Amino acid sequence: MGHVLARVKISGPLGQEQVELLVDTGATYTWISKDILERLGIKSKGTKAFRLMNHMIIEKEFGEALVEWNGETATTIVIFAEQADANVFGVYSLEGLALEVDPVVRELRKSKVQLAL
Repeated sequence: MGHVLARVKISGPLGQEQVELLVDTGATYTWISKDILERLGIKSKGTKAFRLMNHMIIEKEFGEALVEWNGETATTIVIFAEQADANVFGVYSLEGLALEVDPVVRELRKSKVQLAL
């Protein structure tokens, strides 16, 4: 299918920043550089455990931020990514903004309807 990138605005108590994220429909949460999240004043609310593709389990800090795409805004969970981690736009955020990936043109678009269940 190829890569889909999205420019989104992430907001926290100390400001906002435009970031480019790789859209990853296989990732539950949005991962953003810890440096960016800390600069925006987003605080850790704890840790979550994740199983990697090699079955190794890691723990990462998480917090909450406002995410905006194309004028649509939602509160979302963000993972504090390390320098070696990719910055990705995960499904939790995509669904919160009612977005879907158009595989033909490799773009995000607003969903016409959302699943009720």
